[in-house]
Amino acid sequence: MHRLSNAVHSKLRRDVGRLQCALQLPQRAISCTSRNRSGESAHGSGVLQDSAETVIVGGGCVGVSVAYHLAKAGQRDVVLLEKTELTAGSTWHAAGLTTYYHPGINLKKVHYYSIKLYEQLEAETGQAVGFHQPGSVRIASTPVRVDELKYQMTRTHWHPTPQYLIGPEKVQELFPLLNMDKVLAGLYNPGDGHIDPYSLTMALAAGARKYGAKIYNPAPVTSLTPLPDGKWDVHTPHGTIRTNRIVNASGFWAREVGKMIGFEHPTIPVHHQYVVTATVPEVKALKRELPVIRDLEGSYYLRQERDGLLFGPYEKEHKMKLQDSWVTDGVPPGFGKELFESDLDRIMDHVEMAMEMVPVLKEADIINIVSGPITYTPDLLPMVGPHQGAQNYWTAIGFGYGVIHAGGVGKFLSDWIITGEPPYDLIECDPNRYGKWTTVPYTCAKARESYGYNNVVGYPKEERFAGRPTNRVSGVYELLKDQASMGFHAGWEQPHYFYKSADETGYRPSFRRTNWFGPVGRECRLVMEKVGVIDLSPFGKFLVKGKDSVKLLDHLFANSMPKVGLTNISHMLTPRGRVYAEVTITQVAPGEFLLLTGSGSELHDLRWIEREVASGGYDVQISNITDNVGVLGVAGPRARKVLQKLTDVDMSDSEFKFLSCKSIQLAGVPVRAIRISYTGELGWELYMEMQHMASVYQAIMEAGKEEGINNFGTYAMNSLRMEKGFRGWGAEMNCDTNPLEAGLDYFIKLNKPADFIGKKALLDIKAQGLKRKLAHLILSPDNVDPEGNETIWHNGKVVGNTTSGCYSYTTQQSLAFGYLPVDLAAIGQTVEIELLGTKYPATVVQEPLVLTEPTRTRLQKKTKSSG
Repeated sequence: MHRLSNAVHSKLRRDVGRLQCALQLPQRAISCTSRNRSGESAHGSGVLQDSAETVIVGGGCVGVSVAYHLAKAGQRDVVLLEKTELTAGSTWHAAGLTTYYHPGINLKKVHYYSIKLYEQLEAETGQAVGFHQPGSVRIASTPVRVDELKYQMTRTHWHPTPQYLIGPEKVQELFPLLNMDKVLAGLYNPGDGHIDPYSLTMALAAGARKYGAKIYNPAPVTSLTPLPDGKWDVHTPHGTIRTNRIVNASGFWAREVGKMIGFEHPTIPVHHQYVVTATVPEVKALKRELPVIRDLEGSYYLRQERDGLLFGPYEKEHKMKLQDSWVTDGVPPGFGKELFESDLDRIMDHVEMAMEMVPVLKEADIINIVSGPITYTPDLLPMVGPHQGAQNYWTAIGFGYGVIHAGGVGKFLSDWIITGEPPYDLIECDPNRYGKWTTVPYTCAKARESYGYNNVVGYPKEERFAGRPTNRVSGVYELLKDQASMGFHAGWEQPHYFYKSADETGYRPSFRRTNWFGPVGRECRLVMEKVGVIDLSPFGKFLVKGKDSVKLLDHLFANSMPKVGLTNISHMLTPRGRVYAEVTITQVAPGEFLLLTGSGSELHDLRWIEREVASGGYDVQISNITDNVGVLGVAGPRARKVLQKLTDVDMSDSEFKFLSCKSIQLAGVPVRAIRISYTGELGWELYMEMQHMASVYQAIMEAGKEEGINNFGTYAMNSLRMEKGFRGWGAEMNCDTNPLEAGLDYFIKLNKPADFIGKKALLDIKAQGLKRKLAHLILSPDNVDPEGNETIWHNGKVVGNTTSGCYSYTTQQSLAFGYLPVDLAAIGQTVEIELLGTKYPATVVQEPLVLTEPTRTRLQKKTKSSG
């Protein structure tokens, strides 16, 4: 990297010194004096109202947005409690960036809503918000960055977000002060910009009051008391409010609020710095405001601030700073509108890169360096929604980008609270993605990594390794860890694929096929031709039993409940008929059910079930046995032969039928065996106590030597399930889809007597007819495969999106599932799927491409009997 002269370093230090002398403020706690009035009447004495429908704790932009949206939607008795002043914490000192862009899919909706709200908020409330919309450009200065921009474009075309891939000439036209030597391309979002966080919060507060919400401050919450009926007592120095629900929106105080009821929320304050310059003549001379730029390789953002510039870097993890003492000791009393001591040395590498990209910075005078706390979670995404383990306790915490999230999250939570279901899928922000495995050391390690990764290349199949492994490792982890490329799933380590001696090992991220491609094909052939073993321990696992177990599950699930010893696939639906969860259900004994769900859905699904138990008064007992039970999958045409060597139970097709369950002894260990395999091949899932898992695994591998047994991972399982036409929750089905359009009709029993959740909505959907359908598509791209969320085109127009994709090693072509309008979903229909900027012809085909083992067996028997 080209380094600037020492004269630049000296100049910056002189500027900082002059700034501190001029302000006559101590370095350690630079207080804000320009925006320290909330405009609220402090409720310093007396008693607050004694009841509320919803109490929101925290008066930053997110909390105030929740209050605004609930009140605007018509909810009465909405109360917000702020311990000091509105915007205290992280809001008041934020840089205020707003962008339509997000690398994920669902959060694009949050960003889009926020910007559209902010555009009209001043007219609605009469409060100026200081919203500037000059657009923004993400700068690509390497070929892989150009690939990244192309990758993001195909994930955006099917959204309303305005976004364009532009060349260097257009980049320079938009931002004429750039050094264009390294600029290869840009990602342009017109309508992006920045907003004054203080004014935004005041406008939202004005709107909240306009619609009937009450905002009290200073009104710190001193304790929270849950009541048997699901309500809460919220205690303050001014009295107690009884409320139907709490929303924790308390920013970097979120951990302290959570601790009041026994939660250790994995949030941690991070020191973030940005630099503000004095007037820059070249900026002042411009006739229009500069767009915000984000130099991805330099890892900083830069925008115009009046006639000067403001830029903020994200340091590498070894240089960034956590305020970890607040995690262990709490936030210092009285801290609210203070700043940390600035540290120029920590950001100097990025300052130099900014000066190289925007040369006018070299001569600019610094008038301010802001170093304030922002809150991070381990994965950088906020925690939004109801929290498992406490009735009617909601979180809106962990916002590293609270200003752009505030509007959309306020609307999202308001809709969910009022209607009883999320308005759209936002599973990546579910607070229940974390659990007891999310320790303080893990949170600190991941926050460091995530901060430093702010602008790293966002590859598909991305893995990040800080803080791993957690205490969530299966009984075979030690045996497998050096043989496999491990993936991370809800705290668990799970093999993605396995190495052999001639393979290129290690994590090799790419937008194209890389070192995983060959090994995954080998594992697919293993399962199709011989027998493979996979660690499935990350499954969420619950036992439900009791007098009302059948009644409860019949109400929760759209399928009929299996008889004792049998298994089926069932779905929990929302009242609108959307797919909230997919669960494998086995009745292991009369009235006792084993429920299995995906690793990322464990507490998400458990919370939904527990809510129904509480609201319906069901007499059941629910046990979460996820961490105590290990699971091995054994699949392939030789699976039966291998397992039969280790048990006296008859494993034949006639005695151990598909979708049946038996308790057996396997190598002398008690095992619950279910004949099912998500590969679609002959297979069993074996459930055992975690401490026995290694010995059972070793016995299976020994018994399978003559059959060519080996390991396989989740990449191969995904390819095999797609060939068989198996849908995946979170991809083909989620809270944005109904089961009929997803092709799940077989599992939906609309005629069963029980009035299951979502039944009425599905009957209405069926009567009205479907507008779109899930289609199975084949294509032949070049060294790149679909993975999901790509745009589907027809006759130059966007017509749908893929949900998942892979390479089919059995049929030697790429596959994708995708949603298409009904008139384009017919077999033989041709469309185009966009991958890395190229539109590849794709054809809708009859599914499945490969018949499942039970279907092949049934057809073989039918052929024999007819012959």
